[in-house]
Amino acid sequence: MTDTTETLDAIGLLCPLPVLKARKRLKPLTIGSILEVHADDPAAVVDIPHFCQEAGHELVEIRDNSAHQVYLIRKGG
Repeated sequence: MTDTTETLDAIGLLCPLPVLKARKRLKPLTIGSILEVHADDPAAVVDIPHFCQEAGHELVEIRDNSAHQVYLIRKGG
């Protein structure tokens, strides 16, 4: 199990807000920190992995709960 540094509740937010809020929340974290993002926007399944790839962060895990997804993002350098 991965230790979460911060949690972002993006449930109810639509594209591009989950990614924009994740970017803002990751900024002050130290490299290697984990941000746990909860989102129910259907576009987040594409947007968050793309954001991680473009920004140099690692998408550690995607979990699908009944009502939303949980993304674990490790801050990159």
